[in-house]
Amino acid sequence: MKKLLYMALALVTLSPVLAQAQDQETDRRYTMYGVMFYNLENLFDTINNNGQYDFEFSPQGARQWNGTKYWQKQHNMAYAISQMEVKGSPAVGPVLIGVSEIENITVLQDLVRQPELKDRHYQIVHHDSPDRRGVDVGLLYNPRFFKVLNVTNQRINKYLPDNPDFRSRDQLCVTGMLAGEKVSVIVNHWPSRLGGEEQSSYLREAAGRMARETMDSLLRDDPNQGIIFMGDLNDDPQNKSCSEAIGAKREIKDCPGDGTCFNPWWNILNRGIGTLGYRGNWNLFDQIIFTDYFLRNYDSKDKPTLTFLRAEVLNRKFLRSSEGDRQGYPLRTFSGGVFLNGYSDHFPTMIYLVKEVK
Repeated sequence: MKKLLYMALALVTLSPVLAQAQDQETDRRYTMYGVMFYNLENLFDTINNNGQYDFEFSPQGARQWNGTKYWQKQHNMAYAISQMEVKGSPAVGPVLIGVSEIENITVLQDLVRQPELKDRHYQIVHHDSPDRRGVDVGLLYNPRFFKVLNVTNQRINKYLPDNPDFRSRDQLCVTGMLAGEKVSVIVNHWPSRLGGEEQSSYLREAAGRMARETMDSLLRDDPNQGIIFMGDLNDDPQNKSCSEAIGAKREIKDCPGDGTCFNPWWNILNRGIGTLGYRGNWNLFDQIIFTDYFLRNYDSKDKPTLTFLRAEVLNRKFLRSSEGDRQGYPLRTFSGGVFLNGYSDHFPTMIYLVKEVK
């Protein structure tokens, strides 16, 4: 039955841009909701509030980060987000957008006020983290479709007893109501691979354990909720932080319905599709993982629930470099210290959820 359900839902992607899509085989109608993650690559303001770490992104710093460049960057990011339309959705664009590498709430306020996005009325959840560079994570949400109930933040330090002074981005957890269902969204930006992938792996494994404990705690409080975990994880799906610490599974059949996580990006990366590339190799650090709540099967007697349809790396042509040794890779803001007036060094990602309309 599950296989047949997914085959039927696949027809939704062929529908025109409507508030509802219809499966011609079963005569069921569906509403689609997009959930997106985007690393905005150093979305800093021009004010040096963080000493040596922030000086780089100031008019006097190495980037000569002035108002002109700042507003060009804001326009580019707003345009990129505005182009990620969701067919079959009443919201046009994604209803939830997790973001990373943003300096403060002000840069997000400037972003959602850009002409390309202002009509979507995105609201912001943000928290100042202790990261040395001063970058945080945040969540943008469309208040027509998502209502915030609770916000918490977790710090990685207690998971690193041998490195208690380590400073990184806090984990942001937002619980709310999406399409009438309780959903918790966890936004992350895990420690980098600075010093080497293997040498720094323990940091991301600790972040994975923290995330899994957060999910388990949420499920103990309310087992009847869905959990979406997203972020720039600085690891690929097969790395220990994702596959072991979180326990995210590669195949739907391995998710028994007990809060296990499914990771759709594992097979996507195996097809050679990633979100950032280096020297001919792709990584897929920008992942959206979710509990098997969104894999539930239902029939006409059951209450319709939000159901996972598909996942996509949003590697649109305008986001890609068209020349040089980075051809096909993300068109970033700077390269070799030269301002390229690009977007980000990461492609955004999206999962699509559908819900039957009775």
